[in-house]
Amino acid sequence: MHTMPKKPHILARRSVARSRLFHVEALDLRFANGEERVYERLAGSGGGAVLVVPITAEREVLLIREYAAGTDDYVLALPKGRVEPGEAPLAAADRELREEVGLGARSLIHLRTVSVAPGYMSHRTQLILARDLYHSPLEGDEPEPIEVQPWPLDAISELAQREDFHEARSLAALYLARELLEKEEQQA
Repeated sequence: MHTMPKKPHILARRSVARSRLFHVEALDLRFANGEERVYERLAGSGGGAVLVVPITAEREVLLIREYAAGTDDYVLALPKGRVEPGEAPLAAADRELREEVGLGARSLIHLRTVSVAPGYMSHRTQLILARDLYHSPLEGDEPEPIEVQPWPLDAISELAQREDFHEARSLAALYLARELLEKEEQQA
């Protein structure tokens, strides 16, 4: 049986840099064996983020194509955004879906919480399955219109091969959603 090691003691925490989107924090750590190190991390911003898997009655997932500054390209991904202060993750998921796709969801199910690079990022994303969709657009903050592209859920292996679909959270969310839906179908 594996026992978890004792977490390092945080001796000090200080801000190294801050921008509109990022906060870099330095942590002075002492490990259980007495070793001391300074680690840097991107500190989280409150409630984290949501990523939504909108599934239509026809078993199509609704992807969005938008500009991604990090890769300087247009990418296909799932609707996503930050959880605003005081906002519940499921409410944030519905809001982002309405802003980016123009649809609301009568059914929202939390699939899993994931992190991207836990070695240096404290940020977490809630993966949410959205079903029973209905027309309910909200104005978002995107600088240009977002293209919505339906994709058959049963063809996510082909989607994963596309050059313009490489956002890891989206890929993980699609497989988790498909697994949940298949379990529900088997139980029906």
